[in-house]
Amino acid sequence: MTLYDGVYPFYPQRRRPFIFDVHLIIVIIVFLTFACSFLLILPGIRGRARLFWFFRVIASLFIGAVIVAVNFTSDWETGSVTANTTYKSFSNAMVNAEVGLQVGLSGVNITLTGNPVNQINETIDYNEHFDWSFQDDYDEYYFEGLRKGLPNPIMYIAEKFTSNSPCGLYMQYRLSGHYASATMWVAFCAWLISNVLFVMPAFVYGAYMLLVTAAFMIFSLLSFATVRNVGICPIHFGHAILHPDFGASFWITLATGLLCFLIGIIIIVMDHFMPNKLKAFFSLEEDEEDLLVVQDYMNPHFAKIGTMQPPPDIRLTIKNI
Repeated sequence: MTLYDGVYPFYPQRRRPFIFDVHLIIVIIVFLTFACSFLLILPGIRGRARLFWFFRVIASLFIGAVIVAVNFTSDWETGSVTANTTYKSFSNAMVNAEVGLQVGLSGVNITLTGNPVNQINETIDYNEHFDWSFQDDYDEYYFEGLRKGLPNPIMYIAEKFTSNSPCGLYMQYRLSGHYASATMWVAFCAWLISNVLFVMPAFVYGAYMLLVTAAFMIFSLLSFATVRNVGICPIHFGHAILHPDFGASFWITLATGLLCFLIGIIIIVMDHFMPNKLKAFFSLEEDEEDLLVVQDYMNPHFAKIGTMQPPPDIRLTIKNI
């Protein structure tokens, strides 16, 4: 077999690197739309209530965006290593590349980037995703990668997560990711209910639902962290070893959960010790002042009409009837 445009015949095409997850783009666009819509009406809010509304809405949208977005990210657990490794099957060619591993709630993402990118007359820049959600078959994705002729480092790591691998990573990561995602969606429902209660307004109950939101986010982290109970198979590339660790999505979820817990506790304490300041923060006092202003400017003539009694002759006629 000979080279054709730098690619072996049994590798049908050059692989294009993955740029961005479509689901994540949709989530970001939706929440940015809500944020921009609020910023457009923000100048119409008068007084100090403008600052309070800004803080409340932006904080709430940030919490909701994090809860939804982390379900589609692939960096709950990450790791990378730079090593000299074989590039493709049926070839002894060695390349120097950075191999990366990103584990999400619904699958594993494996990257391979050459150092430099152009080596052995090829562009080494791969980003492959293998899905293990319940409606997908991870092993089928793996065999599809074999048929495509993906580079050896990618398939070596992907093999560690197959259902028949002696490492036992597949079921542990799959179940942990599934329950972590389920608890995150429960946290999202609790976040929606808390926003409804804050608008009603029922501040204390909204704070309680924020605590529930924080609790389910922590439960999600605990569910995913159970993968540490399984002995991770060492991933060797020569003398280098790839050690995965908790990634950005894990720590952002933890920080957001603690933020929900802190906000909920502050609202409960303020409702008990400083209810007037809490009402001012939720702009409830200004609404009451507006109601008083309307009552003060009511025309007294209409007030008298409501209390006027009919003339005596009319009352007598009505009585005779």
